[in-house]
Formats: sequence, C-alpha cells, structure tokens
Amino acid sequence: MRFWTARQFNIAAMSSASVSSPAERLRIVLVGTQHPGNIGSAARAMKTMGFSRLVLVAPMQFPHPEAYALAAGANDVLETAVRVDTLAEAVADCRLVLGCTARSRRIALEALHPRQAAERGRVAVEAGDEVALVFGRERTGLENDELQLCHAAVHIPANPDYSSLNLAAAVQVLAYELRVGWSMDESTLLIAPVGVARAREVRSEPPATHAQLEGFFSQLADTLDAIDFHKGRTPATAMRKFRRLFLRAELDARDVRLLRGLLADAKRMADIAEGRLPPPRMP
Repeated sequence: MRFWTARQFNIAAMSSASVSSPAERLRIVLVGTQHPGNIGSAARAMKTMGFSRLVLVAPMQFPHPEAYALAAGANDVLETAVRVDTLAEAVADCRLVLGCTARSRRIALEALHPRQAAERGRVAVEAGDEVALVFGRERTGLENDELQLCHAAVHIPANPDYSSLNLAAAVQVLAYELRVGWSMDESTLLIAPVGVARAREVRSEPPATHAQLEGFFSQLADTLDAIDFHKGRTPATAMRKFRRLFLRAELDARDVRLLRGLLADAKRMADIAEGRLPPPRMP
C-alpha cells in the first residue's frame, strides 16, 4: 500500500505534462475530509468516470478501512492518493482551480454551473494545463482563505428546500459532467472530444502556475502597502478585486515576470521616498 508525499507529488505533477490522456491532467482535491468513508466513495465516483488523480488535504482519518470498504474496488485510486497539508500545496502547479461550494456572498468569485465548469476544465486540460476540482469539508465546505485560491466557484443547482449534497455525490456530478464531453477509446479513457474540435491556443510562454500567481499576489499586496495605496481602507477588499482582474487576464509566466519586475521597482522607489533606502547615486 503506497501513499504519496508532497515531494513525490510535485515530481509526478511535473511529468504529467507528457501524458497522453487529458484525464491525467485533472485532479480531484478533497480538503479536510472528516469521514474516511467519503474518501472511499469519492474514489469510486472518480474511477467510474475514468479519473484517478486524488489529492487529500489534511484528511482527519486516512488511510482507514472504511475508505477501502466504500471504494468498492477503486483501491488503486486510494493507494496512489497524494496527501498534503494545505490547499496551496495541492494546487501549486495548476493553471485552473475550480472550487465546488455553496454560494458565498463574502468571496466574490465567478459562479459556474457544473456543465460550464466541466467545459472550462476540459478545454484547459486539452490545452495541456493542470486542472484541479476542489471540494471542501462535509459540514462547513471551503473556508474563505481557501476559496481565495480558486479561480471560480462551482454551484450544483440542488433542491433549495433540501440542498445537502453528499461529498461523494458532488464529486460524481462534476466527474460525470466532465466525462460526457469526451468519448471513450478502447485503450485510453477520455482522449477524444465529442462534437466540434476546439483549436488549441498556441502559447509562446507557459501559462502561469497557481504558485506563480500566488507569489505575484503576495508581492502586489506588499507593494500596495508600501505605496500607501489603501489610505485607511480595508486591504482585503482591494486585493479581492485585483485577484479577479488578473485572473480574468489569464497571465502567462512572462506576464507574471514583467509585473513582478514593475512591482519591485515601485516598491524600491517608495522605499527611497520614505527614507528606507538611500537615493540612487548620480553618474
């Protein structure tokens, strides 16, 4: 029985760009799962739809016999599951992160229907990107700081009078919506898109990873503080707006390098103006 460490996961993720199946570039991420049976049921839901990459963020009980009992034969999904401590680690190399959650008024994220989310995820993996579908805790879902790491929120339109959806059932809904976008080949699952083929965008630079974007956002927050951008207003509100703006821009790695260079110069000039650094020497 084998469970991957975060280091092994990072090595595997870097090599996943060379795999033939788009399904192998999509991971299901379960955050803080409380009941081990739900992990097993989610693994079963994944395998029935042809997915195998499961990432567990700080599960309360895993490995556990109940997980294997409810996996009903999807043991291989559990045995290759990746276990990490934080959601940031789980999605660091991803280009697209979609959080499955109940509607939140506090975190303004683009809201997607499961079918829209599946289409966006499918287009991304066909273009060679790493994609994560993130599911929160059984009772409380994803916390606000975890939702901040997502690019969009997925809402399953359940019965408003009884909207309590089991974790594994939510995984099944999203996995099914993804699967209907592909046909099944005898040797490899989910490699041929149904309907009109979509042209892949030709990129001269790789898309920015989640970790690169988070590094940029951290530097942006520090620079805004240094230039007194907020002027007494709440920094969190401005950062949420900047996050939405830059995520819509779909930055590539070169864009991030350029923006971070701009921020570094702005921070340096602010430090000089405030006397935290000496002025530049004249030639």
